[in-house]
Formats: sequence, structure tokens, C-alpha cells
Amino acid sequence: MRRVSWFSCGAASAVATALSKPDVIAYCETGSEHEDNKRFMVDCEKWFGQKIEILSNPKFKDTWEVWEKRKYISGIAGAPCTGELKVKPRLAFEMPDDVHIFGYTADAADITRAKAMGEHWPDLKTEFPLIERGLNKQACLAMVADAGIAPPVTYAMGFPNANCKVCCKATSPAYWALVRQEYPEDFDRMTELSRRLGARLARVDGERVFIDEVPMDQPTVKPLAPECDFLCAIAEQDMMK
Repeated sequence: MRRVSWFSCGAASAVATALSKPDVIAYCETGSEHEDNKRFMVDCEKWFGQKIEILSNPKFKDTWEVWEKRKYISGIAGAPCTGELKVKPRLAFEMPDDVHIFGYTADAADITRAKAMGEHWPDLKTEFPLIERGLNKQACLAMVADAGIAPPVTYAMGFPNANCKVCCKATSPAYWALVRQEYPEDFDRMTELSRRLGARLARVDGERVFIDEVPMDQPTVKPLAPECDFLCAIAEQDMMK
């Protein structure tokens, strides 16, 4: 039986991995993340004292190619980029008796995601060390900093995670306003693609709109501030055992 931690180049998955001391650390390459994520991965390998195994789907070089070839970005059928670049590589890599460790935090949205995973894959053996310890995203950012590692630069920009530079699953107008501000070329590219494929990705006043219809004065997402409480301190002590 292997214990496999699924690293995503984010603070939460990094802390979950450091806490769990897994047999294998795996990362699914999407080809669409910020360049600084590679630096963060190298820093984390030193922290873990363990190499990270990089998985990919040879059929697609990045999320853009998935969307173009599938002629679908996101909707009621989900996001094909997730299926092709994260789920399929994971399924090809996993063994029947693996225990899968995920960095879902104790924030409400992640608790919902963890529950949904259990419902969708009821036979999957899982561990959610951050939820079990009550650690939220802010605590994870603090713990990464305490380890002497600079978080991926996307957090300082205001993004709540270190996922792809353009996430088609996001609907918040504040998120798309931030993408327009920080990644104008990618925003324009997604504007063209989403209009061509008829994908209204943003939600404004309860209605789906194209991302270029998000008001120019729309406030952006504010950066999360690292914050460590007693639960965080206890977890850091456990890491040192």
C-alpha cells in the first residue's frame, strides 16, 4: 500500500504533504500555471526531503489545447481540462490499494469539495490532513513562510491559490477582473475563445455573462494574509517529529 500525496504547487497541498510524510508525492502538469510554481516546487522538494513525481497527459500540452480540441471550456458537464490533465493522469498512475492525500483545507468550500470527492469516488481511500487539523488557507500560507519558503507569487497578486493562470471554473467577477489586470494577454485570449465557443464564464448580478462584460470598475480579489493560530502551531510541532 502506498500513501500518495497530490501536490498542486499551492500552499495547502505543500503543508498537507509535509504533515503526512507520504511514500510518493505526485503532481499533475497542466502546462498553464505561473512560471514561479516551478521554483516553489523545487523549494518544497528540499523541504520534504523527497522528489516530486510529475505526471502528464501526452495528448495535451496545456489547458488551451484541451479547450480548443474539445470545443468546450466549462459548464454543466464540468471542465474538460480537469478531466484530461488531472483526473486521467491520476487514474493511470494510481494503484488499487493507494491511500490518496489531498490538501483540502478547513475552509467551507474545500470541506464541500472533499465531501463531493467521497460521494463521486466512494471506494477511494483518502486522507484530508488539513481538514482533520482545522487548518485553513491562511494558516497554510503562514506555515509555508515559517518553513522559509516564499509562496508562489500568485498569492501576492490576490489569487486564492496557485492553480492555472486562467481557471475556467471560476465565476466570480472579482476573479476575472484580477485576471484582466494581471494577465491581460491571457484574458484577451480567453475572451476570444469563450465568445467563439459561446461560454459565459462569469456571473454578474446572478446572470452568466462573457468575461469581457465584467465591468471595468469591478474590484478585484484581495490577497489572503498569512495567519497562524494554536492549531497551526501544533501542526508545525508535529512536522518536526
